[in-house]
Amino acid sequence: MAVFLTEQELHNLAMNIVGEELTADGFEFLAVNSKLKKDPQFVALKDKKLHFVIVRARSFPDDANVYDEAFMIKMRDNAIKFEARTFYAGVGLGHGDNYQNPVEKDQPYRMIYNGLQEIL
Repeated sequence: MAVFLTEQELHNLAMNIVGEELTADGFEFLAVNSKLKKDPQFVALKDKKLHFVIVRARSFPDDANVYDEAFMIKMRDNAIKFEARTFYAGVGLGHGDNYQNPVEKDQPYRMIYNGLQEIL
């Protein structure tokens, strides 16, 4: 019987994917928050500049690249108070054999991740 990842587990998987990219790109983590609905997920430094990164896990049929614009502008406005840049990182996750199906525990998965999108 298939056991699917919970919303929190999908969120953690998305955070791991984004966190690995940030590490590879030379970001230094100041804070990491993996709780659902607690933003931003990453507060990081790169080139002496503060960055806020909001991570969202998405499943089919939701588009990982589409975000809540009003919410992201609110986050950006908050980040500006800290002289920080704001980024959205949407990660689409689906079953390894068929992206349209949910991710199962201990099974391969597919992802759609196009990197960080800066909120200007």
